[in-house]
Amino acid sequence: MRIGFIGLGSMGAGMAANLIKGGHEVVVWNRSADAAKPLAEQGARVAATPAEAAKGAEVVHNMLANDAAVRDVILGSGGVLEALASGAVHVNHATISVTLAQELADSHEARGVGFVSAPVFGRPAVAAAGELNMVASGKPEAIAKVQPLLELLAAKVWPMGDDPIRAAVVKIGGNFLIGAAIESMAEASALTRSYGVEAKDFLEVMQGTLFSAPVYKIYGGMIAENRYEPVGFKLSLGFKDVGLARAAAEARRVPMPVASVLHDALLESLGRGDGDIDWAGLARVAAARANLKD
Repeated sequence: MRIGFIGLGSMGAGMAANLIKGGHEVVVWNRSADAAKPLAEQGARVAATPAEAAKGAEVVHNMLANDAAVRDVILGSGGVLEALASGAVHVNHATISVTLAQELADSHEARGVGFVSAPVFGRPAVAAAGELNMVASGKPEAIAKVQPLLELLAAKVWPMGDDPIRAAVVKIGGNFLIGAAIESMAEASALTRSYGVEAKDFLEVMQGTLFSAPVYKIYGGMIAENRYEPVGFKLSLGFKDVGLARAAAEARRVPMPVASVLHDALLESLGRGDGDIDWAGLARVAAARANLKD
């Protein structure tokens, strides 16, 4: 199958590589051309523009950073949607607002192009291994066309129905839960440290008893070691995603008081200059509030 892949960051590069390994003809584009070089060495063709990557493609995937990037590259003048032929399908893997998910669904339907909302859970190493968890929603015919491709990228594809908003809001809700778990571990670790129990010792007990899920083990391990690089998910992106949760909640009048606390902690972290570290770095703010050294 002829596939376009837009966005070759820490997640997208591994995902595109798995489509190449699956035997597909893949044309890639990234705003920074250097990121495309490793994919070219694996057999991808590098496009000069997003439209070039989409032209002639049966399916186009994107893994872009935020609403602004998706709207510009997909919906902008000379963008992906204009280049796709009727009957093609566009798959969005980025975490975007429910408002943009609806806008994409409507604009694609108007042009006779399928749209599948398929955001993912997992860190870069998981993406490279093809072991992501993916939530997917869209019209049945569009899902059926791309299902074999999604299975190359994910250990499990979780169906979320026909409405693309459903997958988008599940992803937003999931990222909120991750952030809340990190903030809870950060605050609890600051508490135990203030009484002389190091974060490593406290979190080892928690991971071995009450909280043995991957989120607690991965992010708890980073907090215990005070290690926030290499970055799996930037703190600045966490701030963006919590903002998406708050906006979605406001639109339906759903109170989310914990989201407000998490928003403020992330904002405080950004104010400290920590936007580019992993969002487990929320622990730095919790420690600073308690007058504890990193």
